[in-house]
Amino acid sequence: MLYGSALTSLGAWIYLTLFHGKFWQGGPILKPGSPPPCAPDVAIVVPARDEAESIEACLTSLLEQDYDGKLSVILVDDNSTDGTGDLARALSDPQKRLTVLTGASRPAGWSGKLWAVNQGAQEALNHIGPYGYILFTDADIMHAPKHLSTLLSKAREDNLDLVSEMVALNCESSAERFLVPAFVYFFAMLYPFAWTANERSRIAGAAGGTILLRRRALERIGGIEAIRGALIDDCTLAAHVKRSGGRLYLGHSALAWSVRPYRGAKDIWEMIARTAYVQLRQSPVLLLATILGMILIWLLPVGLALFGKGRTRKVGLLTYLLSCATFLPTLRRFGLPLWRALPLPLIAAFYMAATIGSAIDHHRGVGVRWKNRSYTDEAS
Repeated sequence: MLYGSALTSLGAWIYLTLFHGKFWQGGPILKPGSPPPCAPDVAIVVPARDEAESIEACLTSLLEQDYDGKLSVILVDDNSTDGTGDLARALSDPQKRLTVLTGASRPAGWSGKLWAVNQGAQEALNHIGPYGYILFTDADIMHAPKHLSTLLSKAREDNLDLVSEMVALNCESSAERFLVPAFVYFFAMLYPFAWTANERSRIAGAAGGTILLRRRALERIGGIEAIRGALIDDCTLAAHVKRSGGRLYLGHSALAWSVRPYRGAKDIWEMIARTAYVQLRQSPVLLLATILGMILIWLLPVGLALFGKGRTRKVGLLTYLLSCATFLPTLRRFGLPLWRALPLPLIAAFYMAATIGSAIDHHRGVGVRWKNRSYTDEAS
């Protein structure tokens, strides 16, 4: 029985390695190139709630974009208590590109972030023409001067409706070095970048730190209101755009990075638990299937490699080494030593535990706190 389970696990890893969109290779990286052949209107929407530490640097990096077309930056101050809006209004803005909105009270049925995004998107439509674009980004993201023009070049050259990039994440604390690269790796496993770009695939992924969206694509799906209750808002938006016939791109950014720190494992646990059970459609059946699948894929091979016997142990060791090998490109992307692939099953166990914790919190009615909001009530 153990030998059969070992072969099943090995078969799963052969499939993942060879036939799952080459997820382990990571996505493409856009590098600065020639400016787009034409420079359409762009409005940048930044929802912000209690982002005083980063808002000035974020907005400054956006206002200083090296872009020839009409550019507007819209900050939506989502009921901040730390002076985020006041800091934004005090910024030097000689070209009058910045608009600061005070967020209105959230109606029922909207998630907090998406209500802020919607207000920004509605204002953005007043700043761009019918062939313009909206860039959605977060208040903890910094942008190199060429970032916007690079995104526009990609969108225009390949006739894309949505261009999204996973920005570089902090990887300085011990917890970040141990757990953050795996977040990128697992994301790519869930949403293989190549499948997102494939028009024949139903997979549609996006990363909320950078989403450039064609105005016509937003209008075609019915605006942000179409996803108003979503907690995994980036991927939900991408799915709506793709189902409407839109063309997508998802990659890694060399020109944008997050300054949000995750100082300890607790911070990363909360980040995972915020949406993990939502990802499983809050289904106990899908949760159980996920647990069993993760045990088969991540825990069984290393267990057999350590405690198995004979051919079962050899198959377990081969499977474990294969899984570690698929993590190496991600570690190289973060500039980390390759030995950090060895504890990958332990890292997977942490993510599995956080997913179980997310489900327990949901069924207890506790929810997850994020930016002083409870995500149990967020979309109610």
